[in-house]
Amino acid sequence: MLLNIDESEHDNHIYRIMSYDRFLELFDTKKNTLVSPNKWEDTFENYALKSTLKFPDGTEVKLDTHHRLFGQCWTTSKASDAIWRIYSHDKKSVRIRTTINKLLMSLVIANVNTSMTESCIGKVRYLSEKEITRLAKGAFTNTGQMTFGSLFRSLLVKRKAFKHEKEIRLIYLDWGYDLPKKDIYKYEIDPHDLITQVMVDPRINYHEFKTIKNDIRKKTGYRGDLPLTL
Repeated sequence: MLLNIDESEHDNHIYRIMSYDRFLELFDTKKNTLVSPNKWEDTFENYALKSTLKFPDGTEVKLDTHHRLFGQCWTTSKASDAIWRIYSHDKKSVRIRTTINKLLMSLVIANVNTSMTESCIGKVRYLSEKEITRLAKGAFTNTGQMTFGSLFRSLLVKRKAFKHEKEIRLIYLDWGYDLPKKDIYKYEIDPHDLITQVMVDPRINYHEFKTIKNDIRKKTGYRGDLPLTL
């Protein structure tokens, strides 16, 4: 499922900055890791699913849906100097690139034989706190039901203060009979197929770049695009 994304955008590039150790782990384990929205920092993250449903007869129901969801954040931004400073303060992180469709299909293919799961990728909308609260209330029917579409859309909103992030989110839902026991979900990938470019922090000098580039080639076997600058 794709949400807030036009058909013409399916093959657009998206990016993610990660620590060098996590990058090497990605190639070593050949697994991509999603985390529970419970770990997201903004107080308005996962807002609808943290709510208590109140029915006309006074009945209140707390949902367990937020324990069944896992997500991963990417961006359409190539990464400005400010973003590198935030996510690579030690200048030792790397930026990986893929496409919207490649990322979604990696998750779909990994779960093609797994029942009672749903996958989604969507563009985050940046709204006021008032708008987020209104959307949260409208996410449920009068009987407390929620469609997969409205469920995923509830995770694709964020406060306007974060608009600069230009975020894309990969979301996985496990609606099986048992609650997941962990706050992370890992699935198998082919990193050589998924990742179309790797970039080290552009603030390092050329000698450091060459050293890291050679280390990446040696430790991961990656032979794709590995540019020096944006």
